[in-house]
Amino acid sequence: MQNVTELNQTQSDKIQWVTLSAVTLFHVLAIGALFTFSWANLLAAVITWWIAGSWGIGMGYHRLLTHRGFKAPKAVEYFLTFCGTLGLQSGAINWVATHRMHHAFTETDKDPHTPHHGTYWSHMGWIFRGTAQNQDEATQQRYAPDLVKDRVHVFMSNYYYVTPIIAAIILFAVGSLLTGGIFGGFTMVLWGIFLRQVIGWHSTWLVNSATHLWGSRRFETRDDSRNNGLIAALTFGEGWHNNHHAHPRSAKHGLAWYEFDVNWVQLKLMEKLGLISDLYGYQIEKHTEGEPLQEAA
Repeated sequence: MQNVTELNQTQSDKIQWVTLSAVTLFHVLAIGALFTFSWANLLAAVITWWIAGSWGIGMGYHRLLTHRGFKAPKAVEYFLTFCGTLGLQSGAINWVATHRMHHAFTETDKDPHTPHHGTYWSHMGWIFRGTAQNQDEATQQRYAPDLVKDRVHVFMSNYYYVTPIIAAIILFAVGSLLTGGIFGGFTMVLWGIFLRQVIGWHSTWLVNSATHLWGSRRFETRDDSRNNGLIAALTFGEGWHNNHHAHPRSAKHGLAWYEFDVNWVQLKLMEKLGLISDLYGYQIEKHTEGEPLQEAA
């Protein structure tokens, strides 16, 4: 089973036409959004971007479900996962399986978005070919067995695309009410769904591509992962990628005072409110001799 599973993860010539068509359409409509600016539309985009990218992808899919950097009651876990579905990066089970494979086989041919196949491949080419965002049952069972056993996670993963549709209906209604016409509702959907989604996609994809190419290295990991402040700003702290690869379970990615990590700040607040527990954050002051601090441009 292991050999079959790993074989399926190598670069494939199979084109994912549904994904390619959807991503193309979103980019076209995102460009159209730029001609319909309003402060209300901008606010809608920022709010949905925060919910999807920070609460959903960063805190939910990544730091909780993939690496279990903290514990959360099922209600909180499901809420964060629901927020993640708004990010349209596949369901949580596929996302977690793919990311766990990335850590298991970083920068090898078995890494779904290895930069060794080129910058374009690691950035977005990998979602258009092969099975990276459409893992088969065997791969899901192997790399995300904890989620496959949970019926709620299975349901949300199977119907993750419904959340943006619901959000679009809400935004259309709000925009129409604010402007007194359906055109205002349509433009709010352009900003809160399509433009926000394209920005969110590329922000996440930059973690896969750019943070394995450009930035500083604190830890001498076995890969080329790097810390990139600009990408960290775009992804609420996910851009401190070398720190993350050195200590994957740590829910704290920004380790120095100048490495601001929005997701970690929110998690600390949630811990104080009693919403989560056992929040693990690696402390750089306690590093051992086996983890040398070495900055590299």
